[in-house]
Parts: sequence; C-alpha cells; structure tokens
Amino acid sequence: MKEENNQKGSFNTGFVFGKKNYTFMFIGLAVIALGFILMSGGGSEDPNEFNDAIYNFQRIRLAPALVLIGFAIEVYAILLNPSKK
Repeated sequence: MKEENNQKGSFNTGFVFGKKNYTFMFIGLAVIALGFILMSGGGSEDPNEFNDAIYNFQRIRLAPALVLIGFAIEVYAILLNPSKK
C-alpha cells in the first residue's frame, strides 16, 4: 500500500536549488565572511591602554555594510528561480 502511494505521488528527489542558486549562495557567504574578518581586530595589547583603531571606517561602516550586502545576496539566491532561463 505504501509503495503504491509513493508511485502515485509526485515526489521530487532532485536538489531544491540549481547551480546558479548555489553559486550566489557561496558568493554571499564569502561576502559575509569578509565583512566579519574586516570587523575583527583593533584591540590593544595592554588592557590599561585604549586604542582608537576600533572606531575607524573599516570597522564601523565598511564591515557591517558588507555583512548586510552578503545577507541580501543570500536572500536573492534563495528567491532566484533556477528553472527560468
């Protein structure tokens, strides 16, 4: 009985996303990783000394923008229709 239901049902055993989707997903992950790498650092070797490098353009503006752009690329990759040519 179960086998008949599986044969009559329309089960798709292929991948959910196409090659184009996965390409954009990996690009988005790389952009997110780059953003987090640029956000790291800027600390001081001596805990009693303050370092102003944590407030530079790279860590305050560029890195968060790259992370948000990476998430936008991920959303685009998920919503992209792989069968459309």
